[in-house]
Amino acid sequence: MSTDADGGAGRWEQGSPDPSRGATPTPREGSRLAVGVVSAGRVGAVLGAALANAGHQVVAASAVSRASRVRAEELLPGAEILPPDEVVRRADLALLAVPDDVLPGLVRGLAASDCLRPGQIVVHTCGAAGVGVLAPAAEHEVLPIALHPAMTITGRAEDVARLTGACVGVTAPEGPGEDAEAAWLVGEALVVEMGAEPVRIPEAVRPLYHAALAHGANHLVTLVREAADLLSGAGIEPAERVLAPLLSAALDNALRHGDRALTGPVVRGDAGTIATHVRHLQERAPDAVPLYRALARRTAERARAGGLLDATAAQDVVDALAERPRS
Repeated sequence: MSTDADGGAGRWEQGSPDPSRGATPTPREGSRLAVGVVSAGRVGAVLGAALANAGHQVVAASAVSRASRVRAEELLPGAEILPPDEVVRRADLALLAVPDDVLPGLVRGLAASDCLRPGQIVVHTCGAAGVGVLAPAAEHEVLPIALHPAMTITGRAEDVARLTGACVGVTAPEGPGEDAEAAWLVGEALVVEMGAEPVRIPEAVRPLYHAALAHGANHLVTLVREAADLLSGAGIEPAERVLAPLLSAALDNALRHGDRALTGPVVRGDAGTIATHVRHLQERAPDAVPLYRALARRTAERARAGGLLDATAAQDVVDALAERPRS
């Protein structure tokens, strides 16, 4: 499939569906889609750049803040900066990369602005939402798809390379019929073109999928920074250098061996050591105590369930973690 210079559907290769009949544009080798990015935030700019690297043409992007305009210049060179409805009007593939809470209103506004047409691919990148949020657009016979990269994205050029080998959650309409299956296949094809690995995420479990990723990635950063701050507060520098080999090994072991990778005083049942930790944290870093207690309790539960810690030792750990009234 090819596109006109103005970003319209243009002419299609022989054997491709006719967009005038509401058919689905399917990415394949040698084809090119006109891509519109709404907006050029961290995820939108990076995915737009990845699609451009795959041979598609980013024809337009919306960018309001100075940071997003700079990002568009760096990652989406040649893309015209336009309002969201004009971006979508010029696109075969409209990439809606806006915050979760903004997405429903954006979709309703686009559906009411006469910028959608049958056969367009409309993709959003919000992790917790499936394709239900795109229902107003789907009424215009577009192909609704949700693509969410399971990768932390900062909006820099190196993020495009990091997509290679990463997983991307794909959600498309469910149910019988060629249109539903076509949407899944188009979503997966786009992911493969970006160098990533597609993983099908059913609509119903999309929020749980996103919660798992946020819990793992976002809270991992919090935990690492908490540990680094504790070391720095004790005058141990550079904290990151001390932590890097330990945490890298722990992450690798956890991913490869599961709960069997647990080490440390909790899984050993060293209640005295744990009580000492809590006492010194209360004295030097009281804000860290609730998180330490919560994670240590959960670690004890997992170790107990996995047969790594017997019931008596597990109870000793819980007792050592218990909050006691101050004297």
